[in-house]
Amino acid sequence: MTQDPPVSTRVLTVPNMISLVRLLLVPVFAWMVVEGHDAWALAVLLVSGASDWLDGVLARRMNQVTRLGQMLDPAADRLFILVTLLGLAWRDVIPVWLVVVLVARDVVLGVMLVVLARAGYPPLRVHLAGKAGTFAIMYAFPLLLLSEWPPPVGDVAGVLGWACALWGVALYWFAGALYLTQAATVLHRDARDGRAARTT
Repeated sequence: MTQDPPVSTRVLTVPNMISLVRLLLVPVFAWMVVEGHDAWALAVLLVSGASDWLDGVLARRMNQVTRLGQMLDPAADRLFILVTLLGLAWRDVIPVWLVVVLVARDVVLGVMLVVLARAGYPPLRVHLAGKAGTFAIMYAFPLLLLSEWPPPVGDVAGVLGWACALWGVALYWFAGALYLTQAATVLHRDARDGRAARTT
């Protein structure tokens, strides 16, 4: 079995800088979508998706897994997804229901994290299903943006984009169910141990 890499409290690491750049690209992308600079917006989306994969790989290979990175990386993902959803919905590229479905999942998990934190538990480890869902959604966005282009590029991109989006939504919520189950197990065990301690 492979052991998890050690987690440090360092701040200035290569993966953390990559995550920070991804955060800084969020308002840039939002402006590009609003102004209709689709080609540049597409390039930013591709860079963001690639950097999301790259910072995780570098963190493990360079032994630079940090507590800041564990918070910064998912925060950058969530913010980029939210801004992209709102931008594409504003452009009528995607329907409002897709925004609601994805945002609702993050709201539910946000409440779960607050409950865990109040009970003294750190955030849960990221599941592979959650990461796969995020990747699928991130790759769906540039394809859906390309669907606005003339055929045949737009037609092919639209089909592939919606395939990635629907798979991403399914994996996103499947991972959410795993997180909720794991959190319920932890909290139930904590409550059971507390009751046992009071009866001894």
